[in-house]
Amino acid sequence: MKLLRYGAPGAEKPAILDADGAIRDLSGHVSDIGGKDIDPAALAALAKLDPASLPLVAGTPRIGPCVAGTGKFICIGLNYADHAAESGMAVPPEPVVFMKATSAIVGPNDDLLIPRGSEKTDWEVELGVVIGKTAKYVSEPDALDYVAGYCTVHDVSERAFQIERSGQWTKGKSCDTFGPIGPWLVTKDEVADPQNLGLWLKVNGETVQNGTTKTMVYGAAFLVSYLSQFMSLHPGDIISTGTPPGVGMGMKPPRYLKPGDVVELGIEGLGSQKQTTRADI
Repeated sequence: MKLLRYGAPGAEKPAILDADGAIRDLSGHVSDIGGKDIDPAALAALAKLDPASLPLVAGTPRIGPCVAGTGKFICIGLNYADHAAESGMAVPPEPVVFMKATSAIVGPNDDLLIPRGSEKTDWEVELGVVIGKTAKYVSEPDALDYVAGYCTVHDVSERAFQIERSGQWTKGKSCDTFGPIGPWLVTKDEVADPQNLGLWLKVNGETVQNGTTKTMVYGAAFLVSYLSQFMSLHPGDIISTGTPPGVGMGMKPPRYLKPGDVVELGIEGLGSQKQTTRADI
């Protein structure tokens, strides 16, 4: 299933994409897409529905973040060896873990705000893993049993805030609009292998990232298991699993986003995003 949320910010409604790519309203069956509504039992109930029988959503509504009420937005740094190299950093012996504030979450096509004082706002297309049931001390072989599905994530980063101003990475990752997710939460039954997905990103029509999740250092199952040793993972939590090479920081000379730029990104089978950048005033 491809689950999504549509409508004005803060008033999104749950929906499902039908076989023809049309949006069908799920309000009569679930309260939202997140939390208890994406646990295994809830998803099994939704899978029994015939999307063609559901109310058709007219027009082209705004698409909101594909998951509601995310409690933790956990990011993994330097998880592609070639990206670590372009960043001038070594592949870590264990995953680099940092948090992105949930207030950064926006819809996949919402405007991307360049923060005040920013000169180094950068792009990163990433595979998002969405937790579907509480995971604590889970083994790697069992880890994907705790996953509801996957989504496209744009892990936007302000490199000066992240790296040059001391402290941890979080402040360079958490600016408003720095976490577009969606357009869809694609349930795991539709993703045969999360470690075999192409992912790409364009800036103003130029392809700058073109990679595959095959080259991730630590795969999705490992990350769910690893993180569950340190904290409980709850339904609706998102793990953003790192980015392939091609970020602005790694270019020679470095290149960063400016107001008016258009960023497009996507992952095979998980849908694409498109954002226009503007100054945050």
